[in-house]
Amino acid sequence: MPSRRERDQYGSAGARPSRHQVVPFRPGHPLGHRTGRGQHATPAATAIGGTAANLLSAVLTTNAVADRLASGGAVVHLGSIAADKGAGSYGAAKAAVAAWNVDLARDLGPRGITSNVVSPGYVGDTEFFRDRLTDQRREVLISQTATSRPGTPEDIAGVVHFLASAAARHVTGQVINVNGGAWLTQ
Repeated sequence: MPSRRERDQYGSAGARPSRHQVVPFRPGHPLGHRTGRGQHATPAATAIGGTAANLLSAVLTTNAVADRLASGGAVVHLGSIAADKGAGSYGAAKAAVAAWNVDLARDLGPRGITSNVVSPGYVGDTEFFRDRLTDQRREVLISQTATSRPGTPEDIAGVVHFLASAAARHVTGQVINVNGGAWLTQ
């Protein structure tokens, strides 16, 4: 029999939602955080979804075509500055892409295939942020760069083009940061 607290939180039947179910958002509800549109997901569901979208999709797609990659080929995955600066399960999944890339480069290297990650910072004029950034947040992200501007899709495409070219045949297992200096490495 459900307790009074469970009845208050989950309804008169006291039926608890499964840990993967999305339920209507209720302020103070114990099952997670708000994700928008009046609903919330559990932290586990959010992490699993982020990992599937950002790590497993790269691993499964690459493994599906690995036997078809020809010598001289290149694998280029998209990472994110969030892998270094943190951003919950998204940043963790992008960091895992970078770590997996090291093994992938070793596995594909003997066949003459390179594998790298392009890791963008803030890129304006894309659907990634879906116009959800406030002007203040946009200004903060731009102010963190050494170039005083947002990245462009062309900035990212240029680096991907280079990594896929003959000029990059000896560049493999790397994470190439394209963030205008918002995250500096040595």
